[in-house]
Amino acid sequence: MTANETIAHVVNIGPVIPVLQFDDVAQGDAVCRALYAGGVKVMEITLRTDAGLQVIERASKIADDIVVGVGTLTQPGQCAAAVKAGATFGVSPGLTRGLDQAAKDAGLPLLPGVMTPSEIIAALEAGYEIVKFFPAQQAGGLAMLQAFQGPFPGLKFCPTGGITYENAPNYLALPNVVCVGGSWLTPKTLMQAQNWQEITHLAHVSSELARHAR
Repeated sequence: MTANETIAHVVNIGPVIPVLQFDDVAQGDAVCRALYAGGVKVMEITLRTDAGLQVIERASKIADDIVVGVGTLTQPGQCAAAVKAGATFGVSPGLTRGLDQAAKDAGLPLLPGVMTPSEIIAALEAGYEIVKFFPAQQAGGLAMLQAFQGPFPGLKFCPTGGITYENAPNYLALPNVVCVGGSWLTPKTLMQAQNWQEITHLAHVSSELARHAR
């Protein structure tokens, strides 16, 4: 598959993609297993902490049908390291020529972040067909995505940033939205309490929400 086909496949598997940040590897492993038990098969594990790459390596081995991505890519050198760890797609808050080229060189299908029309045009020129709209709520939310439909009719979005269980259905109902990203599936209080059962429950509820909305 091409990079765009891979990203399209990923967002169709998991229309609600959890954005994950972990304090340590053990926590990450437990949370990923809890999410998978609740029906979430696509996960974005961010590099916001030192545990990220090791969690990606472990999570990618949980099951044959799990799809593990790497998030918060901001430096070109992170792409090759993420692929080596087992990431099958990448997510960035923005896009530069260097990051774009590094992802392509590493064979890492990328979901690049955009916020403005100029950034969207740059992503289109680089060949992207699906982009991350970030930070969604702060950048205009539903109204902005609706406004983008006119000038960018073929582009699809994954809004992330301020997405919650309550507002996710409104985003998923838009014709140019293919998935949403969010951290509400893994509240810090539940992770600190090691309440993996409740995280599994949230994963199940969110998976059902996505199916009904779409």
